[in-house]
Amino acid sequence: MIIYIFILLLFLFVTIINIFTMPRLKKAVENESSKVSFLIPMRNEEKNVKGVIDSVLRSDYLNREVIVLNDQSEDRTAEILSSYGDSIKVMNGRPLPENWVGKVHACHQLSKEANGDFLCFVDADLRLDQRAVSRALYLLKKKNAALITGFPKFPAHSFLAKLLVPLQHFFVFFHLPNFMANYTTLPAFTAAHGAFMLFEKEAYFKSSGHESVKSSLVEDIHITRHLKSEGYTCILSNVSSHITCDMYETNSEVWEGFSKNIFTGLGRNVPAAVAVSVFYLCFYFLPLPLAITGILVENYMWIVPLMIVFLQVFVIDLSTGQTKFHFLYMPLSAVALVILLLASMRKSLTGKGYTWKGRTYN
Repeated sequence: MIIYIFILLLFLFVTIINIFTMPRLKKAVENESSKVSFLIPMRNEEKNVKGVIDSVLRSDYLNREVIVLNDQSEDRTAEILSSYGDSIKVMNGRPLPENWVGKVHACHQLSKEANGDFLCFVDADLRLDQRAVSRALYLLKKKNAALITGFPKFPAHSFLAKLLVPLQHFFVFFHLPNFMANYTTLPAFTAAHGAFMLFEKEAYFKSSGHESVKSSLVEDIHITRHLKSEGYTCILSNVSSHITCDMYETNSEVWEGFSKNIFTGLGRNVPAAVAVSVFYLCFYFLPLPLAITGILVENYMWIVPLMIVFLQVFVIDLSTGQTKFHFLYMPLSAVALVILLLASMRKSLTGKGYTWKGRTYN
């Protein structure tokens, strides 16, 4: 038990170090001579059109253009976009070519229309505060980087969303050595969130942009790795105080959204998936039955592992502005993660493919 507790304390220490070494958006750029192109792909986003467009138009960075691609939406997306008149430019997406993923193809088309010095790709479910882009641009220029990205604050509504969506912060602050991610160009140390990616335009096109990852279901990670392999610096920042992303509304959306990403994100590696499953069950679910047993037999040292797990998740939630009591879900989150990962692996290995936004990908 002592060794088990020591390992969990080590995990907590690593997490705290990562929290303090990840840069935040603190200072805004003063010179607006550089133009920023806000590029927003949309497919059946009638619920999000107004929220994302309004947040972009409220940005305090005024040297900008806003281009939206309507990717063959079947709802009221086009109608709502038309109400913005000349304040935005609307493109109609072309049919999806073979071997391209829908969002990647949409981003590729948007990049071809952009006139800015910097390309800011924004998902429809993202909300930017007024200072987000001016501060992100300052950090990008300060670090002489080709890309800045980060994981937003995640509101969670459905039960599965509460269990799984905020885990994205946990993965980044625990598993990724942030110093290596931000101060080396080693592709292995990479994380990115596709909902917010701000590129320096020249670096983006020199590295072939989204075309270089046209068939990827985790294009955010793959395009960042590709940039690093070309020698470019990519910055992962804690953007949660300035950016919010309401990713999924329903349990089914959570399941479908993460199913297409999680096994793919592990490189479709079966041993890695099994190892991750065993790891999370041993270190993030097991403390719960241990604590219950400890209470029943009055051996209170058995409660300590669960307290450390709760503390580890709590400090991450505190750093990212997540719900106060989210940390209490962690043992259930670990189980849900394992079930999701195994289901995602099964879909991949049986060739059933993943369905998203009405399209199926193999």
